[in-house]
Amino acid sequence: MYDKGHGVPQDDAEAVTWIRKAAEQGFALAQNTLAAWYKVGKGVAQDHAEAAKWFRRAAEQGNAQNNLGAIYAAGQGVPRDMIGAYTWFSLAATAGNQSAAKNLDVAAQPMTADEIAEAKRRVTEAKPGNERRR
Repeated sequence: MYDKGHGVPQDDAEAVTWIRKAAEQGFALAQNTLAAWYKVGKGVAQDHAEAAKWFRRAAEQGNAQNNLGAIYAAGQGVPRDMIGAYTWFSLAATAGNQSAAKNLDVAAQPMTADEIAEAKRRVTEAKPGNERRR
């Protein structure tokens, strides 16, 4: 409500306080929102590393996987990692995200066959029921 000013004056800094509380309690949508705000500097100082951290937490719960793939593809807040980008785009595409399906095709273009095979191995490991996630 603070970010939109519904019933209270709009206050991005106050909104971040409440979004962060929810994110810290493990709510994936709040983690994704907090990450997006860090990415653009809304209500907080722009910080790509902090954005990457929160996108990852949300992505590990099945939310924001396409966003995390984009972070890895661009190398924003993390080292550029096309295998990581392909992995997260693939997981998002499997969940029905159409943008991720397009991003997956773009990410694959500069990759070698061995890199794609490694990414596919990571996707298999990251599926629900597997202990280890990348």
